[in-house]
Amino acid sequence: MAAKMERTPNAQRRYEVTQADLPLHCPMPDQTLWNSHPRVYLPIEAAGGTAKCMYCGAEYTLID
Repeated sequence: MAAKMERTPNAQRRYEVTQADLPLHCPMPDQTLWNSHPRVYLPIEAAGGTAKCMYCGAEYTLID
């Protein structure tokens, strides 16, 4: 069985996301949660296609 590859959370400051990533939350599903902040949902669609995490400051941009 193949191991699931997980990214380190908060390693980047800017992320591009697509409709497939909605509903958007930080940290993202492919990031490890154990060494990050609590999961928070970000209303990127209501915010004009951009959102910023209140915990880590990561900025998300909806690209499609």
